[in-house]
Amino acid sequence: MDINKKPKISFFHKYLTLWVAICMAVGVLIGYLLPSIPNFLNKFEYAQVSIPIAILIWIMVYPMMMKVDFKSVKDVTKNPKGLFITWITNWLIKPFTMFAISWLFFFVIFKFFITPELATDYLAGAVLLGAAPCTAMVFVWSHLTKGNPSYTVVQVATNNLIILVLFIPIVKLLLGVSNVTVPWDTLILSVLIFVLIPLVLGIITRMLVTKRKGKEYFEEVFVKKFDGITIFGLLAMLILLFMFQGEVIIKNPLHILLIAIPLTIQTLLIFFVAFIVSKKLKLSYDIAAPAALIGASNFFELSVAMAIALFGIGSPVVLATVVGVLTEVPLMLLLVKIANKNKNKFPEVD
Repeated sequence: MDINKKPKISFFHKYLTLWVAICMAVGVLIGYLLPSIPNFLNKFEYAQVSIPIAILIWIMVYPMMMKVDFKSVKDVTKNPKGLFITWITNWLIKPFTMFAISWLFFFVIFKFFITPELATDYLAGAVLLGAAPCTAMVFVWSHLTKGNPSYTVVQVATNNLIILVLFIPIVKLLLGVSNVTVPWDTLILSVLIFVLIPLVLGIITRMLVTKRKGKEYFEEVFVKKFDGITIFGLLAMLILLFMFQGEVIIKNPLHILLIAIPLTIQTLLIFFVAFIVSKKLKLSYDIAAPAALIGASNFFELSVAMAIALFGIGSPVVLATVVGVLTEVPLMLLLVKIANKNKNKFPEVD
């Protein structure tokens, strides 16, 4: 990767919120006008996991996992401050502030707009988002802030490893506090299906292709072949999700906004906590910016998959995770601009 090239974001990623809105409209209309379609697709599931959704999430997650070079993890001791900020923000702060902020809004501030049952469901969706820090899109945000690409790879790689260990207990703890009962076997199965298996296959694919064709071919040619497939998987999944959520959305259109408000506040809070701490620790900007952006964004593919597996595809919990997709991109682009405007407040890169 040439780090001297002018950073840019693809046309699709730049207008992702627009595509999400279009998919939402298409999905809602199909679900409302042609209910036989979601009813038919709802029959295809195994162990509470929707097979069509699982296939589409795999189409998105597998290429992401291929991008992570786990050989870089061995370099973590060379400059650990940025990694400590990433780990502490993502795993000791973010899940719990997400819970606290969402609980405050859904059960106190918005109590006259939503029932306690819906508040519990939306809180559960927020918890799933808060417990899953971003992986793939981090590379886009890092590039837009001229982040250190090698260090960003280490941050993402270690996060993926930590997800395997901490995601389940954190979700179990916070959902338990929310009086939401979730079975351990479904949690473990979901992490196995949507994280561990694609992670292992991604590592194997990277090793085999790199060995045969070289690292440059893998990163500049092979991985990019999957871009179109990944986009298709995301758009198709969103249409399906909103198809199953159509009735809920039509009856409660205001709820999209109500869910988006605490998610937005949480995103801004986590970014500024990590960004300010990075400045206090005198980290260089190319490490500080990605560290803050990783914490602020979410691994929404995993969150959506877990919500479906645990609560069913038509659950309001799924709607809460999908709203995370709707709000994330414009917020992250705003935070990229804020970060870049404050670049001169950080030490120069050595």
